[in-house]
Amino acid sequence: MAHPPTKYTDFEALRERATALRRAGLSRRRIRDELHVDNNDLLNRLLEGEPPPEWTKRPNAKDDLRDKARELRLQGWTYDQIQVELGCSKSSISLWVRDLPKPERRDPAEQAKLAARKRWEHELAVRDEQRQHVKAAAAAEIGALSTRELFLLGVALYWAEGTKDKPYSRRENVAFVNSDPGMIEVFLAWLDLLGVERERLRFTVMIHENADVAAAEHFWADLVGADQSIFNKTTLKKHNPKTVRKNVGDSYRGCLVIKVLQGADLYRRIEGAWYGIVLSVREADQSNRT
Repeated sequence: MAHPPTKYTDFEALRERATALRRAGLSRRRIRDELHVDNNDLLNRLLEGEPPPEWTKRPNAKDDLRDKARELRLQGWTYDQIQVELGCSKSSISLWVRDLPKPERRDPAEQAKLAARKRWEHELAVRDEQRQHVKAAAAAEIGALSTRELFLLGVALYWAEGTKDKPYSRRENVAFVNSDPGMIEVFLAWLDLLGVERERLRFTVMIHENADVAAAEHFWADLVGADQSIFNKTTLKKHNPKTVRKNVGDSYRGCLVIKVLQGADLYRRIEGAWYGIVLSVREADQSNRT
């Protein structure tokens, strides 16, 4: 006995219409309404193999986690390891990576090494956080420097890092060399405090010949607020191929030399102030002993 015709009788014709509507960018709901298809199973069959239009794809907050989980799984990580690394549930991980091949079972010794490495990485992260906290707290304690504090700081800074006069080599001139931008900034602020005009300063970059010399020259000129045209010719250090240097990379900018013209009197003031600091410490120590 033949069945009476229904709206689903000509499946292929219906599928052709559904496919056309899908490719035109219609959503499943619109296609269902257009074709008057009330059966979800049938709708799934009609649209089988047809991807949804781009506009229906909503961003998923877990997409990055999913991609990372798949990447780790392909590297051979277990569910437990991925869960610890990403902080998501095993059920989610299982759903994301179920189509990927299972990793080969690792040697227990290798598993132990991996676990130890993860623990050590966590410990390093904790230590770094503590380190940064201590530094931030110490920086906050300094506050604004008084004129006297900056003067004493500059004297000590120069005596540690500047050129000095020797009985066997008279060099009563002021020249300060350092690779730390912060040290350079403090030294310049100290010279400003002493009333040393910027016109009396001369700058020279010292750097290894195989570094980015042009970038270093630009960096130091920008830091001190001077045009590169007033810099002396850069001093290039010869590279020794037998030496393994660690001061490499984009952060390496060599050293900056700051010289003060007609600085003999300033040098004598610096040396005298330094000996005054030493004498004050000695007298304070002597009074504490009595």
